[in-house]
Amino acid sequence: MTPTIKRLIFFTIVIALWESGFRLNLWNSVFFPGASQVLDSLVTGFQDKTLIYALEASFQRLLLGLGIALILGTSLGILLAKSKTADDTLGSLILAFQSVPSIVWLPLAALWFGLNTTAIIFIVVLGGTFVMTLNIRTGVKNVSPLYIRAAQTMGVKGIDLFIRVIFPASIPYVVTGARLAWAFAWRALMAGELLSTGPGLGYTLRFASDYNNMALVVGVMIIIGVIGAIADQLVFQRIEKSVMKRWGLNS
Repeated sequence: MTPTIKRLIFFTIVIALWESGFRLNLWNSVFFPGASQVLDSLVTGFQDKTLIYALEASFQRLLLGLGIALILGTSLGILLAKSKTADDTLGSLILAFQSVPSIVWLPLAALWFGLNTTAIIFIVVLGGTFVMTLNIRTGVKNVSPLYIRAAQTMGVKGIDLFIRVIFPASIPYVVTGARLAWAFAWRALMAGELLSTGPGLGYTLRFASDYNNMALVVGVMIIIGVIGAIADQLVFQRIEKSVMKRWGLNS
C-alpha cells in the first residue's frame, strides 16, 4: 500500500468519525462544527468568491515578502560567511533577531507603515530573512577546503571561485534555508493578517470568528494547513531530496 493511499484512508476515517460525532450530538456544534458544515461554508466561500479574493491577497503578500526575504537573506548570509568582522557584529544581531517572533514587530510596522499591506509584507520579510541568512552562512562556511584548493590549483580565484565552486557547493543549505524561510514567512503572514484590516486568509479567519461562524473558521484553518502541507511536501521537500541526492548527501 502506497503512502498516498494510506493517507487517503486515514483522512477518510478521521472525517467520518468527525461527522459521526457531530450527527450523534457528542458535542455542541456551536463550539466545534461538523465536517458537513465546514464543507458547506467552504463551498459558499468559493462560490461568492470571498475565499478566492482572500487567497489572492495572501499569495500576493507571500510571494513578494518571501522573494525579498530570500534575496536579502542570501546576501546577508554570504556577507557573514565571507567577513569575520560582519560575522562577529552583524551576525550576533541576526542571531538575536532570529529568536524574536516576527509578529512582535507588528506594532512598530504599524507605526512606520500603517496597519496595511506594507506592514504585513514587512513582517513576512522578517519572518523569512533571518533563517535564510543563517543557512546561507552555514552553507558557505562549510564548503570543503579540498574543493577550494583544487579550484585554486586550476587557477580559479576571486569572484569566479565563489560563483563556480563555493556557492554551488552550498546549494543543499540554500534549499534547506528556502524551505524554512517559506514556513516562517507563511506563519508570519497568517499572524499579520489576523491583526490586519484585510483582505487575506488570516483576516477572513478573524472576521468569521468575530461573527461566530466557526464552520468558516475551521474551513480557513484547513485551507491554511493544506497549502502549507502542499508547499512543504510536494515542492520544497522534493527539491531538497533531489538536491541531496544529486550532491551525494542522501541515498
